[in-house]
Amino acid sequence: MTLDCFQEIWAVDSEYTCATGSRPTPICLVAQELRSGRQMRYWADELSQLPAAPFRTDKRSLFVAYAAAAEFSVFKVLGWPAPTRVLDLFFEFRALTNGIQVPCGISLLGALVYHGLPSMAGVEKESMRGLAIRGAPFTSDERTALLDYCAEDVEALARLLPAMLPKIDLPRALLRGRYAWAVAGMEHRGTPIDVPMFEHLRDRWGHVQSQLVTEVDQRYGVFEGTVFKRDRFARWLVAHGIPWPLIESGQLDLSDDCFRSQAKAHPCVAELRELRSALGQMTLFKDLSIGPDGRNRTSIAPFRARTGRNQPSNAKFIFGPSRWLRSLIKPKPGMAVAYVDFSQQEFGIAAALSGDSRMVTAYRSGDPYLEFGKQAGAIPSDGTKATHGAQRALFKACVLGVQYGMGAEGLAQKIGRPVAAARELLALHRTTYPRFWKWSQSAVDRAGLVGSLTTVFGWPIHVGPSADPKRPAVNPRSVANFPCQANGAEMLRLACCLMVERGIGLCCPVHDAVLVEGPSDQIEHVVAQTKLAMSEASQAVLSGFEIGCDAEIVRWPDRYVDQAGEDFWNTVTRLAGNLVKPADEVRHDSRSSSAILPNRTGLLRESIKEIFSSNEGK
Repeated sequence: MTLDCFQEIWAVDSEYTCATGSRPTPICLVAQELRSGRQMRYWADELSQLPAAPFRTDKRSLFVAYAAAAEFSVFKVLGWPAPTRVLDLFFEFRALTNGIQVPCGISLLGALVYHGLPSMAGVEKESMRGLAIRGAPFTSDERTALLDYCAEDVEALARLLPAMLPKIDLPRALLRGRYAWAVAGMEHRGTPIDVPMFEHLRDRWGHVQSQLVTEVDQRYGVFEGTVFKRDRFARWLVAHGIPWPLIESGQLDLSDDCFRSQAKAHPCVAELRELRSALGQMTLFKDLSIGPDGRNRTSIAPFRARTGRNQPSNAKFIFGPSRWLRSLIKPKPGMAVAYVDFSQQEFGIAAALSGDSRMVTAYRSGDPYLEFGKQAGAIPSDGTKATHGAQRALFKACVLGVQYGMGAEGLAQKIGRPVAAARELLALHRTTYPRFWKWSQSAVDRAGLVGSLTTVFGWPIHVGPSADPKRPAVNPRSVANFPCQANGAEMLRLACCLMVERGIGLCCPVHDAVLVEGPSDQIEHVVAQTKLAMSEASQAVLSGFEIGCDAEIVRWPDRYVDQAGEDFWNTVTRLAGNLVKPADEVRHDSRSSSAILPNRTGLLRESIKEIFSSNEGK
């Protein structure tokens, strides 16, 4: 497949201003047909009069942009339909350089510099960006300057495309480009937030923080005033028989990453971790991005992680900070939300891609951790989670540890057992699933020999000699886990595309899950359609193997609750005092809620067939 398949190629760039948590306000848009050189320039008032994009957007026309979700956010505000074929040069520059250091970052300017192409001076670019952010009113000269700036980015795309094209796998690039529309859809919708409670906690946060130490530390005794004391914590760990990782100096590792990991293995640590996190987040409520309509919106930042996963701001995204804060998610009157996640996604992916039949059997049992114990001969065939919960927990820790490349020492710390016991668990995993281990090692070997790995849909990671001689050229742990995490990212992206195109109310992606919303009386149908999309995506990635899904539904007036943060949420809200409910919560009209839109033509699964068809463009 080549660009000859397309009758027209349109490079597009737009400018807009956007307040925190809000949808954008369009300023201008410039589009240029790259073969003829024909250019269109439109100001905001002209754009608002157009029912659709003023250029072709059918499958014989290619839409080219850099970070196309930004342009599509303008499309969403204007009510324009999606282009059928999208090539996002930001996505492709990330693919080209994933795992490689780039001299000037991953912006359009950075991509131009990387390819040795001329570009606008950084100072001038920042000046124009600042002008756009400032917003209207604009003088006549400012309008001209912004249109010229927008046109310069379009002309930069015209220079960048031919430079990048020889290294672009076009069919798979078009699959990635499709995700830009889904990203814009999620950012346009946002996540419903309980604003009265948010404002109440924000206003009381200083008081709450001072009370939290007194309240929570009664169960730990590791603070002196508001200061966390390492020696007291060490004594508490000894008293409770909890092993803890050390840093190179021999001191306890007190990083939040360590606390997060330990809290999974030892739930009694979770509340202390939340307290330390809360004390260190003085601007916790200041940074969360909430619009005037009470919805959390921020950039989803697609393809920012090496695995191709989204990487939104931890401070601005509702799922970024501590888990207890997620209880601010609350559907509006007459509405409901549902958290739908893939069940043991990475285990299922490993089973399918490695072709390990025993691993497939374990996944399809519904409880791969218990089944692993049975297959290893450590749990009787009639054992259950109720009768052999302790043994199951050990095998679960082993499975999760293997997925993240954990060695015997790390696993021993996680399960609180001697290193010899951890080695035995890992040995059982190797003997039970030998084909998986052979497949995993082959990924590491290939990365070392070829210098790269790719997912089934072509998302790559490039590995090579390290700039730091003390570090290995290939990190076996991260490379071995790349096929599972990166193909999981492919799966979620594909599912999100299907959901948005089918009119499902997709609020946001969360690692291996999604949050969707719909009218309370239709939420079961929304969940069923969401699960169907996720099932189809898993089968597309894994050649027919299906990853199951679980769902949790929350209807108004209830709120979403993450079990790991529930106790801390209850403590915080109790210390913050009572909140008087707004009068408008007493009455609501669900009839204004829109139902799921019917499937539109050109669903993504049809697009996949068309893109990979050898007859495309004939």
